[in-house]
Amino acid sequence: MISKKIVGITGGIGCGKTTVTDLFAKLGPNIVDADLVAREVVTLNSAGLNAIHDQYGAEILLQSGELDRAKLREIIFNDTSQKQWLETLLHPLIRTRIINSLHDPESQNDCNYNILSSPLLLETDQQQMCDVIIVIDLDKETQIKRAMVRDKNSREQIEKIIDKQLSSKQRNEKADITINNDGTLAQLNQQVNNIHQQLCARFSI
Repeated sequence: MISKKIVGITGGIGCGKTTVTDLFAKLGPNIVDADLVAREVVTLNSAGLNAIHDQYGAEILLQSGELDRAKLREIIFNDTSQKQWLETLLHPLIRTRIINSLHDPESQNDCNYNILSSPLLLETDQQQMCDVIIVIDLDKETQIKRAMVRDKNSREQIEKIIDKQLSSKQRNEKADITINNDGTLAQLNQQVNNIHQQLCARFSI
């Protein structure tokens, strides 16, 4: 079996990463969502969750025994050392599962590339898995407003999150392809279709 090319999709909060990924999914490539993988590695009785429990105690768990994600987010948002500890634990687990999913023969199809959709593609070594990197970009004000509506957070909360992420300029410097998401859904869909055709031609054998 010929190994497929890997296309990474990323962008900041509120950029439309999920929408773009869903549009690509309709065109054929297998999709691996790093957000979903990150949840899978801390499910009940997993090695990831057990290590987090050992680090923070029973108060980090819900009554069901599952991870209290809100409490964990609060801890790492306010303590850089704890954020580093968590990343050291989870990133290798996430990476291994992503690689296995991208190359799982049971999930392959006729499309000549697969997609890794990840908010931390450029902040981690996940970018090294990719042959092409697509960055979704939009103006900051639109980004803030969309994120506020989607996440039901205040402007101040969204701005704090944006400040902790890579800047638009930093992302675009690492992009092979940039998708502009300032327009309508129809315009976004047209961009995705055009890029899909370009990728199919580029990766054709």
